[in-house]
Amino acid sequence: MSEASDEEKGLKRTLTAKSLIALGIGAIIGAGLFSLTGIAAAENAGPAVTISFLIAAVGCAFAGLCYAEFASMIPVAGSAYTYSYATLGEFLAWIIGWDLVLEYALGAATVAVSWSRYLAEFLLKHGINPPLQFFCSPWEKLSLLNGSVVIDGGVINLPAIFIVFLLSFILIRGTKGSALMNGILVALKIAVVLIFIAVGFGYIDNANYTPYIPDNTGEFGHFGWSGILRGAAVVFFAFIGFDAVSTAAQEAKDPQRAMPIGILGSLAICTVLYILFAHVMTGLANYKEFMGDAKPVATAIGKTPYLWLQDGIIIAILAGYTSVILVMLMGQSRVFYSMSRDGLLPKVFGEVHSKFRTPWKTNIFFAFFVSIFAGFVPVSDLGHMVSIGTLLAFVLVCIGIMVLRKTMPDVARPFKTPLVPLVPILGILICVFMMASLPLETWIRLAVWMAIGIVLYYIYGRRNSKLTGDKK
Repeated sequence: MSEASDEEKGLKRTLTAKSLIALGIGAIIGAGLFSLTGIAAAENAGPAVTISFLIAAVGCAFAGLCYAEFASMIPVAGSAYTYSYATLGEFLAWIIGWDLVLEYALGAATVAVSWSRYLAEFLLKHGINPPLQFFCSPWEKLSLLNGSVVIDGGVINLPAIFIVFLLSFILIRGTKGSALMNGILVALKIAVVLIFIAVGFGYIDNANYTPYIPDNTGEFGHFGWSGILRGAAVVFFAFIGFDAVSTAAQEAKDPQRAMPIGILGSLAICTVLYILFAHVMTGLANYKEFMGDAKPVATAIGKTPYLWLQDGIIIAILAGYTSVILVMLMGQSRVFYSMSRDGLLPKVFGEVHSKFRTPWKTNIFFAFFVSIFAGFVPVSDLGHMVSIGTLLAFVLVCIGIMVLRKTMPDVARPFKTPLVPLVPILGILICVFMMASLPLETWIRLAVWMAIGIVLYYIYGRRNSKLTGDKK
């Protein structure tokens, strides 16, 4: 806390509560809203996907309340890593810090590849024919314009690399400029979402809501209330990102007040937008029409006279993806900054630029690291890795709140999580349920990733840790 208060040597405090809400919305609204809604409706919940969104939001809210208490108590960069360090000890903090690489770094790479695909789709649709072998990795198949254009293995995904380096440069220049750009992108995609909701309401066919909760005789057998719960596990991934707000705690002007507002405010706004969006989409088209549909929103818009909105949706998706990549890259650099300050990583990751007051060397490192995955590696399977990393972070934060209430009951808490231990326990149970729904391969990859992290901890982190030095 003492180090964090030193603005002359540390990170610069420029973010307001409004900036933090925009940061949260920027990380949350992305591919999930524009693609997962249709998948969850067609395969799991039918029109009741709106209830699935509500259940997923409640699960996120439990974790969000725990994050808000921590962020107000410990307004230091690093998010779940910092909270675990303060409550559960250094080793578990290292585990969660290493785990957050899955959420932030690989998450940014995954979104960058999707950004590249939508850009290619947009260019082709408007008569521009770019060399598509440079929009795809060598081990990936690219299908565009409903399968009319197919590239079976490219050379390198240059647009994905470009957007990662561009946003990393913007982050190096400072969080104030980053927040301004993020605010513009957030305003653009929210405008398109609101236009879709407003226009679509007038063309809803109520027959599409019957039955609102289809029975269990569907093709996938996931309808009924069990389907709604499975749908919640699917659309949960559309909420990933609100925790990235907490990584910027050390750059907030009034963190004790602004952090809870940023975390819970962004989550609340996105929940309302998600439910309204899903309601309109399933009202415009029958949920069965979204089966295997990668662009369900375009299908829904096709039921209205406003076909020009299809271009608007692609632009919104590009803007949405850009803001998600920006926040993910920022979150990852702040986690490594904190780990370096604690001695668990080399000092280079904790160095702050003399002019911009940002961890610029960390930004450069992750520009290259993320680019390798975005440019050369098929990241379609890494989405599950991003999700399981996020859920594990949520679980540890919820545990940390219960631990701290026992070990440090008298510490000042500007924001208190209500109904402890009930809220943290419910958060843990829902997150574990979500994790259990993920494939076995994802758990195996998580175990391998964690094993690598543990080896690095004992080779470098433990030997150079500030805690170890203090004990000596």
